[in-house]
Amino acid sequence: MYQLPKLDLKSKVSESEWQIRVDLAACYRLICHFGWDDLIYTHLSARLPGTDTYLVNAFGLGFDEVTASNLVKVDLTGNILDDTPFKINPAGFTIHSAVHQVRDDAHCVIHLHTNATIAVATQPKGLLPYSQYSMFSLASLGYHQYEGLAVNQAEKQRLQQDLGTNNHLLLVNHGGLTVGQTIGDAFMRMYDLQRACEIQLLIQSSGQGGIEVEQPIIDNIIIQANVVHTGSTGGQVTWPAMLRKAYKLDPSFTD
Repeated sequence: MYQLPKLDLKSKVSESEWQIRVDLAACYRLICHFGWDDLIYTHLSARLPGTDTYLVNAFGLGFDEVTASNLVKVDLTGNILDDTPFKINPAGFTIHSAVHQVRDDAHCVIHLHTNATIAVATQPKGLLPYSQYSMFSLASLGYHQYEGLAVNQAEKQRLQQDLGTNNHLLLVNHGGLTVGQTIGDAFMRMYDLQRACEIQLLIQSSGQGGIEVEQPIIDNIIIQANVVHTGSTGGQVTWPAMLRKAYKLDPSFTD
């Protein structure tokens, strides 16, 4: 059986970088646990504070194999900056670099190909106000049309424009994307977006159709959701519990 190279960077990086590595590796493991991964594809990235360098998964590893030490450090053009036997998926980092390039507040970017986000992103009306979860996402949601595999550098500008100042993005025919000032914030936003899409599909599959909330109520709820479900009531409170879950599932992500 092929054994992955064992790396140990804990004593070779700063304490702040190591903590980000641990949190990001935990996030990969949690996404695998929830069944949101896609073999070795899709990506989560995190900016190292005060730099234009980022951590991303090594290409060829399953999300359940990601550890703090085997995350790869890259610059905005995808150049590998540390001594590692691993490579990255250039096509995968195209989307992340596009976001990091223009969103200084997006310290973490999560991009996934879940069935639910692909299905809802591709519906003519996209995400509908069918649930409380959808309100959290609709408060800050954009759409990006499909242009094929993300290998065209010219697509980056259009993706940046479609995301704008939003924290959620549905990519038509492709999946979902969330950003956050912390890994916990980006994770919580992806959780909400995923749940919103799952619930919409359940309602639609019931044959009953969905009852949409009236627009004035939607506007008010969206404003409240954007204020309340961020900051101390969002990812910062949820993330410690999720980190404890990751430790219980398999603490090897801290290697």
